[in-house]
Amino acid sequence: MNVLVIGGTGFTGHFVVRQLLDAGHNVRCLVRPTSDISGLPTDNITIMTGDMGNASDVARSLDSMDAIVYVASLGFGHAQGIVEAVQASNVTRAVFVSTTALFTQLNASSKVVRVAAEKSITDSDLDYTIIRPTMIYGTPGDRNMIRLIRLLQRTPIIPIFGDGNSLQQPVYVADVAAAIVAALPNTKTYRKAYNISGKAPLTYNEVIDVVANGLGKRILKLHIPYKPVVWVLQQIEKLGITLPIKAEQILRLNENKAFDHAEAAKDFGYAPRDFASGITAELEELIADS
Repeated sequence: MNVLVIGGTGFTGHFVVRQLLDAGHNVRCLVRPTSDISGLPTDNITIMTGDMGNASDVARSLDSMDAIVYVASLGFGHAQGIVEAVQASNVTRAVFVSTTALFTQLNASSKVVRVAAEKSITDSDLDYTIIRPTMIYGTPGDRNMIRLIRLLQRTPIIPIFGDGNSLQQPVYVADVAAAIVAALPNTKTYRKAYNISGKAPLTYNEVIDVVANGLGKRILKLHIPYKPVVWVLQQIEKLGITLPIKAEQILRLNENKAFDHAEAAKDFGYAPRDFASGITAELEELIADS
């Protein structure tokens, strides 16, 4: 299958491109002229420069393609234009990567954009599949677990805003890529959306324990009531002052983020690894790179 990938230079996109190649697909990536393509296997794919926000660039990149895999964030606001460009082409098969973050109860500005993006996809006549990962991790470049790892490397005490019992279900990046590649040719996935999570949910306290165990460290958890901290941060933010941590981040930490992936397992054999295995792999890569 000839597959156009948009978002291939991103963290998850790198894994998707490589797994598409491993599955025998021909891959073309639409990238901005300023994008860093050093992480892509450029000898084995076709690079086309352009802007995903430019309809003519997207249309040009879709020429002779059989499918599109959109790995860039739906929060960028380009979904409607992408959908229109695909519908105007000869391509009918499309896989879009969304996020379970759109189910948050918080009034995050990005939620409105993501919900609208998914609606533009589901309202289309494309043979679409929407893949919604939970928090993605897996390498030192993940911007999620690596922050916790770095913190635990530096200090034996970690402050936790709240009781730390809210559930999380992080998903390993290679498992996300595997889900996308497995869903692509599978007609069972047409016009469906799937939540893609790690093997089992953990509390935030357990997440810290697993990471600390991987580092071989004993960590003291300092639990702090989160509501007063959130209130203080909100007042500071109203003044336009930017701090390293935001009120919304603390609220999200105290929101359950466990998601069932049984439908994905049934339709295309999704079988993610457990968090301990994923963190072990990330730590091994971190050590190898240091």
